[in-house]
Amino acid sequence: MTQCRAMNTPAVVHPLPPREQWTEAARRRRDTYAVTPDTPLLRTEFGYYCWDEWKQQGMPDLNQWSPEAAEYFHYDEPGFVQLGGLGWCEPEYMPRFDIKIIEDRGDTEVEQDWAGRKVLYFKGRRNGFMPEYLDTPVHDMASWKKHAEWRLDPQDPRRYENINNWMPAVRAAAARGEMMVQGLAGSFMYLRAMLGPERLLYAFYDQPELIEAMMVRWLELADAVTAEHQRHVTFDEIFFAEDNCYNNGPLVAPAMISEMLHPYYKELLKRVKARQLDPTRKLHVQIDTDGACHPLIPFYMDELDMDAMSPFEVASGCDVVAIGREFPNLVIRGGIDKRVLSLGPRAIDEMVERILPAMRARGGYIPCCDHGVPAEVSLENYLYYRKRCVELGE
Repeated sequence: MTQCRAMNTPAVVHPLPPREQWTEAARRRRDTYAVTPDTPLLRTEFGYYCWDEWKQQGMPDLNQWSPEAAEYFHYDEPGFVQLGGLGWCEPEYMPRFDIKIIEDRGDTEVEQDWAGRKVLYFKGRRNGFMPEYLDTPVHDMASWKKHAEWRLDPQDPRRYENINNWMPAVRAAAARGEMMVQGLAGSFMYLRAMLGPERLLYAFYDQPELIEAMMVRWLELADAVTAEHQRHVTFDEIFFAEDNCYNNGPLVAPAMISEMLHPYYKELLKRVKARQLDPTRKLHVQIDTDGACHPLIPFYMDELDMDAMSPFEVASGCDVVAIGREFPNLVIRGGIDKRVLSLGPRAIDEMVERILPAMRARGGYIPCCDHGVPAEVSLENYLYYRKRCVELGE
């Protein structure tokens, strides 16, 4: 396919620089991905749904993910760069849909969000709870072409017009040994955002030609954007946002995933590997899915050479210590039960003393909550948890 080539070929970082030139955060992260036993644990977090409550409880006025917040919570510098342009929970529309209020229902309102969905919200509240999705932009082939396909045009020059502004900093980070991570909306997340979860599951059976058309576009866009990024840096990881599990297991049977979705994954990975500036570099493959992911771990390993996974929700039965023993080469991120953090120091001690020493000795583990920290977790309890992570992780 034709790639967008509006820019001059830049200077690039080819081989991985010597270890002595890496930042401390890059060394920790790369050692973790090498599943090196007894490596100090990376200090980070999944996300938050508690920021306003913590400010009321005395937390300084911090911006999430700022250096000041990292210092306050004893987080490491990232040690990686997240390359975007391919969405996450939603497709990377260009342009996005207009955000507008569709209906006022008193205490609630129906909004068309930027992804074209009709969403029922409480007035003045958009985060920290699961809203109700009433409709989505795609129902069939006609609505796909009318509302979505053209917004995912890989040749739209607006997708690439700012790359020269931010890529020099990315190349500089690569020269310090930081990992280059290309994130993107995986197939289930991508399809679900446009069709909705129920309609999507029916569409696998009733509209396979629609699924095929949407996945062809997914591959075209992912191929074009990754090709532009790979002109500048070598990827260390492809990170798929998937979310195709629920509390009792996968939402889609592995056989259907293999037949209808993974051919596009495999083709993308083949093209990405063929374009690597440093052809000797290992390309890690991470899958992010909430819910009970255990049944899919060997499947993804076999199908996609997956070697990293997150976030291992404890409420769905995920136990990172047991999973770490069963899959000794898997990089594991998550598995800290966010619910336990609301119970106080004794419960926190019991949890982290069971998980962190064992996983530090194993290697390949990044401790963080199994989803965003909820508002029920007090600032005091969370700071205690962070203190224990530092004590047990070094």
